[in-house]
Amino acid sequence: MLSPHENKLEKLDPFYRPSASKQKTSAEIISEARNALRMVKTQRPFTPQQEQRKLFGAGSARTPENRPPSTFSLHASSFESSDSRPISGTRLSPLELKPKAPASPSTEQDPCLSFPRPPVDPAKIRRISSARARLFRAASQGPLLPDRLLPPANAKKLVESKGAVLMGDSLVNVNGICLTKPKTLSHARSHPLQLTYDGGFRETQEQEMFKEAASLPSHLQSGGAQGKRCVTTSSCLGSWDLGRPETKAVSKADLREKDAEKEDEVFWNIRILPILHELEKEENIETICAACTQLHHALEEGNLLGNKFKRRSILLKTLYKLVDFNSDLLSLKLAKIILALKVSRKNLLNACKLIFKISRNEKNDSLIQSDNILESLLEVLRSEDLQTNTEAFLYCTGAIKFLSGNPSFLSEMISRGVVEILMSLIKEINENTAARGACPPDSGHLLVQVTATLRNLVDSPLARTKLLGISALPQLCTVMELCMGDKDVCTNVTRIFSKLTSYRDCCAALASCSRCYALFLNLIDKYQKQQDVVVRVVFILGNLTAKSNQAREQLCRERGSVRSLLALFRAFQRLDVRASPARAHGAALPRPPSEAEAVLVKLTRVLANLAIHPRVGPALAADPRLVSLLLSTLEYKSLEDCEELVINTTATINNLSFYQVKNSVIQDKKLHIAELLLKLLVSKNMDGILEAVRVFGNLSQDHEICDFIVQHNVHKFMIALLDVKHQDVCFSACGVLLNLTVDKDKRGLLKEGGGIKKLVDCLREFGPTDWQLACLVCKTLWNFSENITNASLCFGDEDTKTLLDLLSSFLDEELALDGSFDQDLKNYHKLHWETEFKPVAQQLLNRIQRHHTFLEPLPMPSC
Repeated sequence: MLSPHENKLEKLDPFYRPSASKQKTSAEIISEARNALRMVKTQRPFTPQQEQRKLFGAGSARTPENRPPSTFSLHASSFESSDSRPISGTRLSPLELKPKAPASPSTEQDPCLSFPRPPVDPAKIRRISSARARLFRAASQGPLLPDRLLPPANAKKLVESKGAVLMGDSLVNVNGICLTKPKTLSHARSHPLQLTYDGGFRETQEQEMFKEAASLPSHLQSGGAQGKRCVTTSSCLGSWDLGRPETKAVSKADLREKDAEKEDEVFWNIRILPILHELEKEENIETICAACTQLHHALEEGNLLGNKFKRRSILLKTLYKLVDFNSDLLSLKLAKIILALKVSRKNLLNACKLIFKISRNEKNDSLIQSDNILESLLEVLRSEDLQTNTEAFLYCTGAIKFLSGNPSFLSEMISRGVVEILMSLIKEINENTAARGACPPDSGHLLVQVTATLRNLVDSPLARTKLLGISALPQLCTVMELCMGDKDVCTNVTRIFSKLTSYRDCCAALASCSRCYALFLNLIDKYQKQQDVVVRVVFILGNLTAKSNQAREQLCRERGSVRSLLALFRAFQRLDVRASPARAHGAALPRPPSEAEAVLVKLTRVLANLAIHPRVGPALAADPRLVSLLLSTLEYKSLEDCEELVINTTATINNLSFYQVKNSVIQDKKLHIAELLLKLLVSKNMDGILEAVRVFGNLSQDHEICDFIVQHNVHKFMIALLDVKHQDVCFSACGVLLNLTVDKDKRGLLKEGGGIKKLVDCLREFGPTDWQLACLVCKTLWNFSENITNASLCFGDEDTKTLLDLLSSFLDEELALDGSFDQDLKNYHKLHWETEFKPVAQQLLNRIQRHHTFLEPLPMPSC
């Protein structure tokens, strides 16, 4: 008679049968049934490298007439001279044009005080206009612009408003212009024109100015040292008190400024001018390149880089002329200096275009790297205004994109902060787009370059760490949301996510962004016929749902999620069915999956992962649309056609077949499914065989399927699989045999083909390291030996002794695990070895010992 505990073990649930009293969590299901519900893996979609470096690849949705060109010509004439002028750092104050009544002349008043004058003679106006015309005509015809001639809008005033200028030994004021009476005529000729600012530019011929100056009263004339400036107040209503501290401070500042100008002039004449003369007369490219390198070092040494250098115009014009040499090495050096001089507008654009043009040739990557051009490009992105220079940013990021495709640049780029710079651009574009309500075309073109660069950078672990550190993934989701209509941008972002979600930490970060699921579903609906987009979207969803049970739930909570996935399944299955006859007439050689097959492979993986969720799985198992699509895939597709698609489809059916619910369509069609699985069992593909056995493990809980197994001799195939010596195969095959032994009429089948011996061999082979398989073998032998009367008759003498030895040793040992398990996993398996396996092993050992009779040798009879 069996003990109460043995009676309890007699009623062990069959293989994978869930408890009716308590619904187990997905974690418990996976840990206890191991491969009953299984996550499916697949490869990331392949992105072929572009044969040519272009702003937009061959698959771009932008038409040639609606996108900036990648090919163009640049010459010296492409650059503007107006940008060559230095920009003052001083903000000009507005002029006050309030009329004031003139005061009576007095000797105490400022000698530079201006009095009302009669209207100027029209002839004089014509002469002044003619002088101005000659001035600017002479400036335009000369080789270089005067370095001190500044536009009134943005330059410093040469002389303070209503101020005085000293040009000789004596000071005069003529019509509000303070001049000195020259000592000699030759000195006056050396300064043919003098411009001052007095409510506007005024100019006169020097002879007329000095004639009028000579006629002034002597008390309005003031002497001064030659070459010095006389500074007055802005109103010229009072003179400076030289004893004031403010006056002394201004005087010292002027002296310091003048000393600095003298030092710059000396440095210019000694260090810069000789190099410029060499650049103008030299024709050898190597010599010119060397001179450009020397020029850059000299400018850097003299702190003359930037846009406030007074002789910058002379320098830039010389550099612009050298562009026509059409040398890549020289052009890089010229662009580096031009960018360092902080050009703007069209010249900034042309400098970026120049580097972009050179970077299109991969052979120039070494030149760009050796001359540190990357830093010049990044400085443009860091310091220039995006809204003003969007097109310049486009070609700048285009060049960076090309370089990011070269692995030798990755570490340098990341160390220089390119990830942070690009994400800052994306954030600014997102803010501008949100404010305007739409993404401007120029910003869209720029986003294509930025996201394509990030796609290349995320291959680096350091770049991924930086992206996580600055919370870049939500910003990328915002890009998708705001630019949903831009296929190129969306494709690049999905490529970034498809790479990132292949890593656990990045996948978890994206899974926590709750709005990403709705965005991905919107992409599927909008671009359902665009294979390159949807294949990456479903790959991303597969990664998210494979590693997060919360992600499975959030995806299914989105309205219309299952509908969108099934509509995509149906659309690409139709494409695949139409293409199947054409492929059947082709060669029988292995081939990569077609575009339609690639989408179906990734999509079935998503469905298989969703089915793991304990609330989602039963709903999917009861969906006739889904089950119909899965079964039709197995009907028209073979392992030879597309192995991965067939295996993923079978894995999805396996996960759905786990749920024994009343309205399960899987259970309704179980016999049809069993027939479809037979062709997998007889194949030579071990992965296909394993998936089919797993489905039989779930379906064999039903008596009809057990009868089907016996009728088609599937049980013999299961026993033969025990010899494969593959843990997963043995585990699944043993599960089917366990379910067969629940039926008393089918227990005898276990002896066919040496089933008992093979089970004992599996226990000896895998028992010490796999408590789940060991437990499954013991349960199968327990079911088989329910009506045991003699252990030797039940198992055989040899197998009985082996079982006694193995079970006794297992009960005295701990689970042996190798170093591939972390400590938490080791503790988990050791706990279940003690609580799950040992009780079953102990009861089986007790049963065998009670029904095993040892024959004692008979004593010798006495004579």
